[in-house]
Amino acid sequence: MSHIYIALVDTPGFFAALIRSVLRQRYVHVVLGFDAQLQEAYSVGRRNPAVPVFAGFEREDKNRILQTFPTAHYRICELDCTDAQKEAIQKRMQHDYQNRFRIHYAVPGLPFLLLKIPFYIHNQYTCSSYVARVLQENGIVISRKHFSLVTPKDFYAYQNMRVVFEGALAQIAAGSSEGLSGRLAKGSMCV
Repeated sequence: MSHIYIALVDTPGFFAALIRSVLRQRYVHVVLGFDAQLQEAYSVGRRNPAVPVFAGFEREDKNRILQTFPTAHYRICELDCTDAQKEAIQKRMQHDYQNRFRIHYAVPGLPFLLLKIPFYIHNQYTCSSYVARVLQENGIVISRKHFSLVTPKDFYAYQNMRVVFEGALAQIAAGSSEGLSGRLAKGSMCV
């Protein structure tokens, strides 16, 4: 048995506030990682944390995010998977990172998402639709919805994950095992 990690992220800013108002929840961004400290983690989001206009597939850089959003708050959930699933997902992430400038944020699809109309524009995703699609292609179904309609709220509600950390990004970036273990919520479901 292996694990992958889903980070649900709360950052300040206009765009995040807009998404929060639509979803009515704190966490508005989804990151897929391969360890609880997010040493290797990916998402479809801002290419530069300080510039919301340019977005696509990126490897998460905790220190750059922390510089831009010192009050960022994370909930990290552990999801069981097989060794083969984890390996396949990790290879996919690494492959997509090599081709990251071909994967973009699905801004034209946002009205369809709000209207709950499934859509797909080649190589364009929201953070949650990308992660949902990759997981679904590897036998992990977060939601029965079309992947393009999956939002961070669906990950938040998914009950087959355990919360392993909830707190400030600064604690994760510092790599403080004491800070992380002090906030561990072993056995808690990710709801």
